[in-house]
Amino acid sequence: MIKGNGASGGIGIGHILLVKEQKVVFERHRVRDVEKELSKLRRAVEEFVCTTEALAQKLEDEAGAAEAAILRGHILILKDPVLTGEIEKLIRSGECAEAAVEQICNMFISVFSARSDELTQQRAADLEDLKIRLIRHLLGMGDVRLSALPPQTIIVAKELTPSMTAAMDKKNVAGFITEQGGETSHCAIIARACEIPAILGAEGILRLVHNEQMAVMDGSTGEIILSPDEAVRNAFLEKKQQYDRRMELLKTYRGQPTLDADGRQLSVLCNIGNVEDIDKAINGDGEGIGLFRTEFLYMDRKKSPSETEQFEAYRAAALKMAGKPVVIRTLDIGGDKDVPYMELKEEDNPFLGQRAVRYCMMHPDILRQQLRTILKASAFGDVRIMVPMIADMTELRFVRKALEEAKQELRESGETFNEEILLGVMIETPSACLIADLLAKEADFFSIGTNDLIQYTMAADRGNADVSYLYSVFKPSVLRAIRHVIRCAEAAGIPVELCGEAAANPLMTPVLLSFGLKLFSVSPSSVLTIRKEISQYTRGEADRITAAVMEMTDSDSIKDFLCKESSKSAYHNPV
Repeated sequence: MIKGNGASGGIGIGHILLVKEQKVVFERHRVRDVEKELSKLRRAVEEFVCTTEALAQKLEDEAGAAEAAILRGHILILKDPVLTGEIEKLIRSGECAEAAVEQICNMFISVFSARSDELTQQRAADLEDLKIRLIRHLLGMGDVRLSALPPQTIIVAKELTPSMTAAMDKKNVAGFITEQGGETSHCAIIARACEIPAILGAEGILRLVHNEQMAVMDGSTGEIILSPDEAVRNAFLEKKQQYDRRMELLKTYRGQPTLDADGRQLSVLCNIGNVEDIDKAINGDGEGIGLFRTEFLYMDRKKSPSETEQFEAYRAAALKMAGKPVVIRTLDIGGDKDVPYMELKEEDNPFLGQRAVRYCMMHPDILRQQLRTILKASAFGDVRIMVPMIADMTELRFVRKALEEAKQELRESGETFNEEILLGVMIETPSACLIADLLAKEADFFSIGTNDLIQYTMAADRGNADVSYLYSVFKPSVLRAIRHVIRCAEAAGIPVELCGEAAANPLMTPVLLSFGLKLFSVSPSSVLTIRKEISQYTRGEADRITAAVMEMTDSDSIKDFLCKESSKSAYHNPV
């Protein structure tokens, strides 16, 4: 058996197709007709943009707008005047277009690759994909085609680029296996969105497999078995049938209220990144929007969205959710989210620098504009405001003051809005956790963002494989932090939701229920799973499990214990 990192759940059974690294060979030469070479580059860029937009549209139809934005980001990178300017400068010096593209792209790739975090290295992977595809267009070769695949194909590669993944005939793909990549890689994101089993980081897999070899894989556990015998194949076929039955069982929870085994009502909300994702939330049976990531309105474009554009996006969310809560997070850029036209400062450690609310405090006009648009949208539904990356009371008070100023501006212009709109705080820094009792006196609600809370609590970059053993929601310190925040919110009488990945982890459900969490915010595809999990536990059962967990001292023991408890309780209360 080979072990990798399970990145997208499900059982894959099929025959392997090896996808080897794309290599392009060209003859480097000096050019005499510079204008002709520049024209050749521009034609290749046009072809690249056209084919990439077509792939992005295909991916949007199959997976969603957020996933398609990955490829549309490649178009924006190529249209960056810094990148294209450097390429054209080399061509004007006599370099051929292929060599110019290779040199300039490699220069930026080396800069991004030097960083240890996976998210920055993903930018290097994007540029590598862009470089090879653009050179292929310059050579008249076009893109690598993986559209005609036989049924039940397990794709094995060193790394799958977004363009390759988007082009595949996904109905014939039984699974993805790669040597490189992690849970935040584009391949993993696309696999989860398309519900394709995926195992990444399977070291040495390319040396062990050959085309048309039979294989079975478990995208949840990361297990891969090559050339399985009949007994193993039958065992995995049974696992696949069980998995498929679980997926069918989840459908019985559609349209049902979220109730624990005691009959207490809770809510499962959705995290979204753009207006297009609202339909996913509705189709996923979400009971509202717990997190609208507004930074995606600002990314993959050349200038900030206008006030009208923002208003239309927020109003659409409010109208489509038809009275259900819509929690809109104010701009959260910085860290791994770069917006070139906003000219973020170069920082040695951007995750600890001017990001999210800190950027907005330095640019109050941007904050006030966004607050005005959210306020105007509040006239059309239950819209709420959430502020990310709060670490200090002064930050919450700054935003509260800006909100009052925005309200006054709208009053003076005769605009209608909800005067009592709720202003909440995203708890994702240790500081906010430690002063949660103080924040609860001035915030209208809390939202716990475990993705950042884990990395800041453990001082471990969530994209750095070398410290991945520290990045776990099952760490005792993280569990205590979550419990403390929920207790502070309860004591102050304000609602608290959890919108990080931990909310969508079924193993965490009894622990969160015992802590007193009533609002879970997850991806649309996880709504029914978490609703089902919630139905499995009485408060007494959850408390018993959690009492044992809170006595344990290491994350592995906690996770193993929760796995055993989950297997005991599964499906004892199916509807």
